[in-house]
Amino acid sequence: MSFTIEKLEKNMAKLTIEVPAEEFEKAIEKAYQKNKNKIQIQGFRKGKAPRKMIEQMYGKEVFYEDAANEIIPEAYGKAYDECEEEIVSSPVIDVTQLEAGKPFIFTAEVALKPAVKLGKYKGVSVEKISVEVTEEEINEAIERERKNSARTITVEDRPAKDGDTVVIDFEGFVDGVAFDGGKGDNYSLTLGSHSFIDTFEDQLVGKSIGEEVEVNVTFPEDYHAEELKGKPALFKVTIHEIKENQLPELDDEFASEVSAYDTLAEYKESVKKNLTEKKEADAKNAKEAAVVEAVVAAAEMEIPDAMILTTQRQMMEEFSQRITMQGLTMEQYLQFTGQTANSMMEQVKPQAEERIKSRLVLEAIAEAEKIEVSDAEYEEELGKIASAYQMELEQVKELMDEEREKEMKKDLAIQKAVDFIVSEAKEKKEKKAKEAKEVKED
Repeated sequence: MSFTIEKLEKNMAKLTIEVPAEEFEKAIEKAYQKNKNKIQIQGFRKGKAPRKMIEQMYGKEVFYEDAANEIIPEAYGKAYDECEEEIVSSPVIDVTQLEAGKPFIFTAEVALKPAVKLGKYKGVSVEKISVEVTEEEINEAIERERKNSARTITVEDRPAKDGDTVVIDFEGFVDGVAFDGGKGDNYSLTLGSHSFIDTFEDQLVGKSIGEEVEVNVTFPEDYHAEELKGKPALFKVTIHEIKENQLPELDDEFASEVSAYDTLAEYKESVKKNLTEKKEADAKNAKEAAVVEAVVAAAEMEIPDAMILTTQRQMMEEFSQRITMQGLTMEQYLQFTGQTANSMMEQVKPQAEERIKSRLVLEAIAEAEKIEVSDAEYEEELGKIASAYQMELEQVKELMDEEREKEMKKDLAIQKAVDFIVSEAKEKKEKKAKEAKEVKED
């Protein structure tokens, strides 16, 4: 096998790969052996017809496609390994010569790793994020815990109020006619949750058990059911039960039940400590993201479309694996969300481009700063993996071939590059805690 490389525009290249005629002949013979049992020729038992007889009957090209499919992956793999350029996309294959007795020739169009022109990456300025925890935030956290610890009781001596859960039967009508999906029995609805359309829940406030209520609403113009968009509707509702959440008293007993502390004061101090630690972690992540964003924005590079497409496909595959762990197939997810694979591919394109830019820039910084990963650092990372998966270190080492080790060391070098530019960054005025939270969520 031999190959040549032709560089194209926008960091693309074409590999022309030539496989000797004798290797192509071996692949044709292999294709014959693989398929002969599927072919019936009159006068021969199934699987016993000579290859030349089959080629005369079906054409000499009958085994070419299988032979090509046999050769291409291995030949391209060798060219990929031997190529001095760094290939960063899946190949687009085109067969240019396919004939017995002659070399098998095909081309592979690929994207090459773009060169990066770094801008300023030392001493970039980012806003300092406050990690101060306010009394209000502490009280909000404790209140959430109170709500989580609330017990539900049935009330019979008053009408429903906002925040109550009512158990109802309902049936909806448009122009006096019941519509599909508009009926429910013994449905639990929390008033004020805005689970139902328009003012449905508001109209049940003040109503009592056993009361039959006529609720008038209008479906929104963007409602998912075409026949109901913008239509006024009447729901006949019967209230069977009213339930309310009873919050525990805010005292030492509550503190001892929801924490390892005996007093409310101790519990409150622990909440403050936990919130502070979370804010510090969020602020660290937000600063890191801001520094990387600034450094990437200052750099210049030309990313080939094929590289972006390859990353989009990787992200789709990663997403598919995540939802599979949740018990869904990709087909089911697309059906439930009303999306298509193409629309999702387009949706992840901006993230794919940002992922590529960030990695390329950080790799360039690691190279510029001569950042390397020591064997001790590599082994420490393997130790973390072993601990996470409850394995012995030696077991993890056995799973790491040369290519995986190379990739892991590259990932570690990139993280060290991040740590480097963050340590060099300058902080400006403090950002409010709320803004820090927004940065983290984004």
